[in-house]
Amino acid sequence: MLFNWFNAAEANQCGTELARFFMERMPVDTQKNEKKFAAKTSELLGKLSLRLNQFKSSNKLNFYTKAKLANSFKWTLKDAGYDSKYTDDLTEWLVKQL
Repeated sequence: MLFNWFNAAEANQCGTELARFFMERMPVDTQKNEKKFAAKTSELLGKLSLRLNQFKSSNKLNFYTKAKLANSFKWTLKDAGYDSKYTDDLTEWLVKQL
C-alpha cells in the first residue's frame, strides 16, 4: 500500500503525453507576438485542461505523483527547446490545474 504512493509511472507518462500534445499544436518556433497566438494558446490550454481532468478522474494523485507529472511535462518541453520562462509559466499553469 505504501509503495503504491510512490508509483508515479502513469503520472510521468501523462506529463510527457500532455507536453507532446502541446508541442504538436504549438511548435517551438511559433512567434509569440502574433495576434493569433493568445487565442491559439487559450484554446490549447482548454484542451490540455480537459485531458488532465480526464486523467485525474481515473487516477488518484498525491503530492508526489503531482510533482512527477509536472516535472515530466516541464522537462519534455525544455528538452524540445522551448524557452525556459515560457516552460516555467506553462508548468505553473499545469500545477494550478492539479
